[in-house]
Amino acid sequence: MNKVSIIGSGFVGSTTAFSIAMSGIAQEIVLIDINKDKAEGDALDIGHGIPLMSPANIYAGDFKDVKNSEIIIITAGANQKPGETRLDLVKKNVAIFKDMIPKLVEVNKDAIYLIVTNPVDILTYVTLKISGLPKHKVIGSGTVLDSSRFRYLLSSHYGVDPRNVHGYIIGEHGDSEIAAWSLTNVAGAPIDHFCQICEHPCNGKFKEEILEEVRNSAYKIISKKGATYYAVAVAVKRIVECIARDEKSILTVSSVLNGQYGVNDVALSVPTIVGSNGIEKVLELPLSNEEMAKFNKSAEIMRSVLESVGF
Repeated sequence: MNKVSIIGSGFVGSTTAFSIAMSGIAQEIVLIDINKDKAEGDALDIGHGIPLMSPANIYAGDFKDVKNSEIIIITAGANQKPGETRLDLVKKNVAIFKDMIPKLVEVNKDAIYLIVTNPVDILTYVTLKISGLPKHKVIGSGTVLDSSRFRYLLSSHYGVDPRNVHGYIIGEHGDSEIAAWSLTNVAGAPIDHFCQICEHPCNGKFKEEILEEVRNSAYKIISKKGATYYAVAVAVKRIVECIARDEKSILTVSSVLNGQYGVNDVALSVPTIVGSNGIEKVLELPLSNEEMAKFNKSAEIMRSVLESVGF
């Protein structure tokens, strides 16, 4: 991949730039922030390590510098404060996006737009509607991080490599997200079966406790150090890799659904094939009746939030 632009050089944006630079998947990385000094400082700091990594040109720029970018990653917006939910951010960040997105599209309407700013599902939808871009070119980072947290927690419980744990968090990247237990397996064994054969029992509250810990992970980290950024940067880097390498990997990114799972005109996260075109295909995998009901409830919450901000 030749060029990636990152809008917002705060905790998440700068760490994402560092992760992408470390991976060697982009030859040119542009950092853009309202605080130009911060962007320049981050670019210099990362750039000084380039001789020890893969060659890349990293620098601070302005909106005009998104020209020719293949991916535009948006992390800019108000930060989530301790005690504040992702949805509390909605009005502030929708206003920011209404101003920002048209300016970016004016310079580059061919890039894939990867939205990371919270509430990511709302802002993915807002970006699509404001930009006029094709659906497959507007992607939210969604529950890629949540699904990683889910796999990490399950692997810790069972004492196995997280790469052998397969499962998805779907729906909202937030409090109404759902663990798709019916699709979760360890080494190919359904989770309920694996609980029977492993040496770590799964009591009646096991699933509820795991999901609650996934949901509260960000709040816990924010209360201890003010922000989350390392793992989300890795999640964003992983999405960029899938696009850059046309991997056709399956990730729980957020996109505007068109009838999948009975949901229309709302952005939510579900297993999705991601490749060079962005959203290659939204997969409609079989969920239990309980999971479907919770997924539709998550969609209703997103719809009510969108209506509250005029969409």
